[in-house]
Amino acid sequence: MAAETSPAIPVALSSASVYPLAVHDAFAVADDLGYDGVEVMVTHNRDSQSPTALRHLSERYQQPILAIHAPTLLLTQQVWGRAWNKITMSAAMAAEVGAEVVVAHPPFRWQSGYAENFADGIRHIEKDYGVTIAVENMYPWLVRGRETKAYLPHWNPVNLPYDNITWDFSHAASASMDSCEEIQNLGSRLSHIHLTDGNDNGKDEHLLPGQGSQRCAEALEYLAESNWDGVVVIEVSTRRARGIGEREDWLGRTLEFARKHLGQA
Repeated sequence: MAAETSPAIPVALSSASVYPLAVHDAFAVADDLGYDGVEVMVTHNRDSQSPTALRHLSERYQQPILAIHAPTLLLTQQVWGRAWNKITMSAAMAAEVGAEVVVAHPPFRWQSGYAENFADGIRHIEKDYGVTIAVENMYPWLVRGRETKAYLPHWNPVNLPYDNITWDFSHAASASMDSCEEIQNLGSRLSHIHLTDGNDNGKDEHLLPGQGSQRCAEALEYLAESNWDGVVVIEVSTRRARGIGEREDWLGRTLEFARKHLGQA
């Protein structure tokens, strides 16, 4: 009898990786380059907010929607109203389009009531909609060289009572953290990955893996060796790309990097 092998870790493309292009372009690029699926970041773009439009794009390009990123960024504060509504609507849309994961940022400090009940609240929503809500690691905000409190209770979810965590390599670099070490320490709480890179300079750069100081290759190799069962999502910045050709080249090389170090190449 042949030895059983673990299923390959899917490598998906975040729609944020094609910004300022639209979510439609993310599905098209993912299809062109052979990604395993798409993570949709909910923004002001209408298609990103519509389960019907997203299902149509998924079917047209044969790209499953593997995650929904809730509109909890500072720039999407006007999308879907109040904080709990953002999470609930993201979970409902994830369930409708077949995505198993919702990515959410920690609460901002001015969202005090929301922040106080955040861990319990997301557990209830997870149960109601049958999805995983994975809280993303962020980084300290610096004002005139000094840290200012931007998140409650903290930007780092590791020591907080969250059952599921999304790990972002660029955010880790901004926070002077070692992603490879943190990923190993998280154990079963690690539910989702945003693969990118950055440097210890206080900037959220979202570089291509290998362009910064994070041990991206080692981290991916560890995930493959440990039979991790989540999704690796490419979330890099291509805003400086000179046209669609260069953007696709960058995203193609990043996909190759991920698959190589996940042992799939």
